[in-house]
Amino acid sequence: MDIFTQITSRAVPLHIEDVDTDQIIPARFLKATTREGFGENLFRDWRYKKDEILNADFVLNNPLYSGEILVAGHNFGCGSSREHAAWAISDFGFKVVVSSFFADIFKGNALNTGLLPVQLETQQLAIVFEHMSKDPDTEFIVDIETQTFKIKNTDHSFSFEISKYKKECFQNGFDDIDFLLSLKDEIKSFEAKIPAFL
Repeated sequence: MDIFTQITSRAVPLHIEDVDTDQIIPARFLKATTREGFGENLFRDWRYKKDEILNADFVLNNPLYSGEILVAGHNFGCGSSREHAAWAISDFGFKVVVSSFFADIFKGNALNTGLLPVQLETQQLAIVFEHMSKDPDTEFIVDIETQTFKIKNTDHSFSFEISKYKKECFQNGFDDIDFLLSLKDEIKSFEAKIPAFL
């Protein structure tokens, strides 16, 4: 995983509620076993029409919007437990996904992938969408250390939750194995004090 402490970026508004994992990455694209390549099929059935022509009405195809932040409606990532959904969002280039509610399994998969799920209150999310609608060039500052999501050049600063463990992983670029390896000396010291390990 890459180290992630803070980013400043524009965002893409996906103003749709109850986006499930099959909409994020359709099941027919789940044949690969590595994380690479899923981004090209992110929201495939919304990004393309049946004749494989880009759907100009879908926001990811709108040149007005770009950035490393995806702002989505309520209940994002519901449906199946496929971790490929988080892989696809990350592989497409997003580092943060914002919603007023995430399905628990999706949220866990995102955190394990290095994709930061930022959960805001409903009214806060509405403010974010409003700013993006008025100005597609609106930038946002996501800060892991302070756990804040800010609308740049405004007074709007919203806090978000992240566990101490996952916060440390993001700040150091650790996956679960990297985190355990970082505790190697502490583990050895603990084992030295336990007769069963002698």
